[in-house]
Amino acid sequence: LTSSLQEERSRSEHNLVNIQKTHERMQTENKISPYYRTKLRGLYTTAKADAEAECNILRKALDKIAEIKSLLEERRIAAKIAGLYNDSEPPRKTMRRGVLMTLLQQSAMTLPLWIGKPGDKPPPLCGAIPASGDYVAKPGDKVAARVKAVDGDEQWILAEVVSYSHATNKYEVDDIDEEGKERHTLSRRRIIPLPQWKANPETDPEALFQKEQLVLALYPQTTCFYRALIHTPPQRPQDDYSVLFEDTSYADGYSPPLNVAQRYVVACKEPKKK
Repeated sequence: LTSSLQEERSRSEHNLVNIQKTHERMQTENKISPYYRTKLRGLYTTAKADAEAECNILRKALDKIAEIKSLLEERRIAAKIAGLYNDSEPPRKTMRRGVLMTLLQQSAMTLPLWIGKPGDKPPPLCGAIPASGDYVAKPGDKVAARVKAVDGDEQWILAEVVSYSHATNKYEVDDIDEEGKERHTLSRRRIIPLPQWKANPETDPEALFQKEQLVLALYPQTTCFYRALIHTPPQRPQDDYSVLFEDTSYADGYSPPLNVAQRYVVACKEPKKK
């Protein structure tokens, strides 16, 4: 795929150079003759075909990357399950918090960007678009999970799906923070799947949360989601949200703006506090 893409790109660049040179000659002669009109029509037709061919190769490459990531995730989950049932192995060391935070940042950065074909609408789980009503998260998927804390209060944590029972309509999820080593059995209404694609603000702004929308966002350097208002949505594909977390220690009830990646911002179904 890499060599095919390079060949296609070289062909496209050669044709684009010809288009530029033709325009320069037209400006020099200060006229648009039938010859130049016909030549440009042919060059632009070829450029369009070249761009479509390059786009198809890029999509195949992206599909291949997604396939590889899926296989790696399946192996990781299989190894994790095998470890759960293998008593002969010594217990794994808990991941250091700094390492966990780095992994969460990497996961946010490598979340694929949704790039639809002309006319395509962003799918469920792209940016702010929620999962479909019958969606079931797969083992290994990351979710926001509402659990009871030690003090009895409820909180939203970042968790990983272990399994789903169609008989009981309940998930088993693991707290992503291994220090807790907790497994929770939760109903579907206590689970919010995280986005599987970033939304592109330049092409699909409707797939993003907008200013002053109420959301649940992962507080920086933690594994817990808290209620927040969107301060500024992303302006470019690589940008984060700027959010205002609810915080009673501030006069207006909200923290200063903090950045949170698209990966860790989901809809909050609870009403806004007055």
